[in-house]
Amino acid sequence: MSQALQDLLDLLDLEQIEENIFRGRSRSAVVPRVFGGQVAAQALVAAGRTVPEDRPAHSLHAYFLRPGDPGAPIVYTVDRIRDGRSFTTRRVVAVQHGKPIFHLSASFQTYEDGLDHQEPMPAAPDPATLPTGEERLRGYDHIDPAVVEKFAEARAAVDLRYVEEPPYGKFGEPREPHSQVWFRTNGKLGGAVDEPLLHIVLATYVSDMTLLDSVLLAHGRGGWAVGDVVGASLDHAMWFHRPFRADEWLLYDQESPSAYGGRGLGQARIYTQDGRLAISVIQEGVVRVPRDQG
Repeated sequence: MSQALQDLLDLLDLEQIEENIFRGRSRSAVVPRVFGGQVAAQALVAAGRTVPEDRPAHSLHAYFLRPGDPGAPIVYTVDRIRDGRSFTTRRVVAVQHGKPIFHLSASFQTYEDGLDHQEPMPAAPDPATLPTGEERLRGYDHIDPAVVEKFAEARAAVDLRYVEEPPYGKFGEPREPHSQVWFRTNGKLGGAVDEPLLHIVLATYVSDMTLLDSVLLAHGRGGWAVGDVVGASLDHAMWFHRPFRADEWLLYDQESPSAYGGRGLGQARIYTQDGRLAISVIQEGVVRVPRDQG
């Protein structure tokens, strides 16, 4: 296991300070606020720690309410909404400086047999044939070296490989609003930490990294790395369909059906390398062009 991955696991290991109350810390991100994927992942950890281990999460719905302060702890309060025979529901509010910054509802389910079908996995090249995310980042002369270092540090725990040029690598002309990324943790998970909830939490963390890329592609924008847009996540929803491992390759197939009114919508499916549909994701975010760029 890489040190970066161990650091991420430590970040997600919340301190319980009272029944149904947990505290998490943050670290610096690419932008001067807490990374949204971190808050979502920590909130899911808080919810999961109040649920029996034999009930994995099957969905989450969340709203980002205020920018998080990376220099202050985040307190997560869990409301035990319902404990049914098959389903368990939890609501989590993340608070900083006395104000809510994030709200999550998550549902957990006992395993049961049922109907089974899925959308087929789209074509994608073998991830082993693609450059790593860091190799791509360091190959562009037009990106500020300080930004490169921030991106590299923020994503060091994840082996993330774009199938095509990322928005910050090729921009200026609109492209198809579709993006594919392979990802897995930068190291294998094992021992006491290797539990189903952790794999779901790690996928939640990564899911916020690239989902709005397809919005940028549709308008020829390079994104936050080159400063031709400003924005933030507004809401996030995930459905966990089938078991998967976050330390094995997952294909993140993303597209944007719409952008309007300063908001852009991204939707995606995440597949295991052998073609099983593991997760569906939808997110809307603020995506604005800086005023000096019209």
